Amino acid sequence: MRINLNDPSDFTLENVKKLIETEDDSVNTQFRVTDEGMLHLSRDYGNMNLDGIPFRIETNIAGNDYVGQSAADDEKWVQRVYNVFKENWPNPKSSYLDTF
Repeated sequence: MRINLNDPSDFTLENVKKLIETEDDSVNTQFRVTDEGMLHLSRDYGNMNLDGIPFRIETNIAGNDYVGQSAADDEKWVQRVYNVFKENWPNPKSSYLDTF
């Protein structure tokens, strides 16, 4: 699943929740944004394969409930994820955001 940060009808709290629940918490993942403004969850993380990725947030370490159904049910977490991308697109404060 990808969310278009340029489209207010696509970039919604509900869609961020759906994105979070799409991934398996047993693997490391990372929220990333493409040059075009597409937010997605990647199994590439850290500094792997960053061409076309203007910014990302810290790695979701497996087993910590950053993704999956449990994470999607955590309204505060969903709101935090939504807010960091709303506040940083299209002009991110940094290419790597680890405090949000």
